[in-house]
Amino acid sequence: MLAALGLVLSQTALAGDVSVSARLASALAVRGNTWATSAALAVDLQSDGVVFARNADLSLAPASNEKLPVTFAALKELGLSYRFKTEVLGSGAQEGAVWHGDLFLKGFGDPTLTSARLGRLAQTIAEAGITHVDGRLLADETWFDARRAAPGWKLGYLFYECPPLSALVVDRDVYDGHTAKRPAIAAAGTFRRLLRGYGVTTGPVALGRAPATATVLGTSESATLRNVIAVMDRDSDNFRAEMLLKELGAEAGTGGSSDAGAAVVRRVLAEADVPLAGVVIADGSGLSLLDRLTATTIARILTTAWSDPTLKAAFWAALPAAGEQGTLEHRLKDPPALGVVRAKTGTTNEASALSGYVRDRFAFVVVQNGDPVSATAARKAQDRFATALARVSASE
Repeated sequence: MLAALGLVLSQTALAGDVSVSARLASALAVRGNTWATSAALAVDLQSDGVVFARNADLSLAPASNEKLPVTFAALKELGLSYRFKTEVLGSGAQEGAVWHGDLFLKGFGDPTLTSARLGRLAQTIAEAGITHVDGRLLADETWFDARRAAPGWKLGYLFYECPPLSALVVDRDVYDGHTAKRPAIAAAGTFRRLLRGYGVTTGPVALGRAPATATVLGTSESATLRNVIAVMDRDSDNFRAEMLLKELGAEAGTGGSSDAGAAVVRRVLAEADVPLAGVVIADGSGLSLLDRLTATTIARILTTAWSDPTLKAAFWAALPAAGEQGTLEHRLKDPPALGVVRAKTGTTNEASALSGYVRDRFAFVVVQNGDPVSATAARKAQDRFATALARVSASE
């Protein structure tokens, strides 16, 4: 494991201090945890020394810690300033106030597209002097494949844990008070209503692919990827993670599918010398029963991001702050952990995880599996482990 991580057992007093290792082992000793199917790892960020390791190469279901490799790959491959776009295109031509031909609303995988932004696109069409489209209003979702769920999901995860996936989704697929089964059609329906509000009428809504010769009439862009990911990791947003995985496939792989995105994630990790033994990337969120990571892999992602000047601040800012934000708002609420632990949570029936940083001192990983996993016991051990590291950091 140490060779795979690229780390060595530090010769400093910290890593050689048996009491620190003993304290971390004691922190994990919580009744209800099954350590034969769990792992923990702590790394000294200053010396690259392994402070504590248990089952570090065990292949485990990661729950939402799966979002960490997706975060890493997206920031590396797409860049912090990348923006998702949505376009309105026309096939045909404008004559006076009439557009003779079809309009297309084309999605490029933006998980943050809202009615408000669609409204500004509708305003753009009206400001071009168009009051009527004598063709249809077509929803183009061809940037992604047509699969609404990711591989390995339980049947109930679609809708309950994540709305249907599509390259064209507005308002997280909430349409007329419910989650639509056909996201792109719902998006086009919303756009048609907004156009009418600006005095623009169109033909019926349907699915369609914009021809390469279509004219771009308007474009809407998301916030930067850095901001999109910050919300994704802070709130553990499954929808953003799955859309981002497909976006990786569309932009840097063989197409807009979960499988293509997973292949890009593996490639980016391999290029960064992140160990892939025991790793299975099946989706972006960690909901898939097929996903597997090791503590070694997660730790290497964290330490590699920390040592990269481009990624360090973005990674740190994306992780919830203990006792203050997102999925850690109600955990680790007391010193020395309060505010100084930044970590990604993960919870399913089969897995629980907490991985991140303690100040600029440690990177740590705790992943527990079970059938089912004891969420209460798992979180208690995770919080005690992070708190023990925070106490070491505070005492220096």
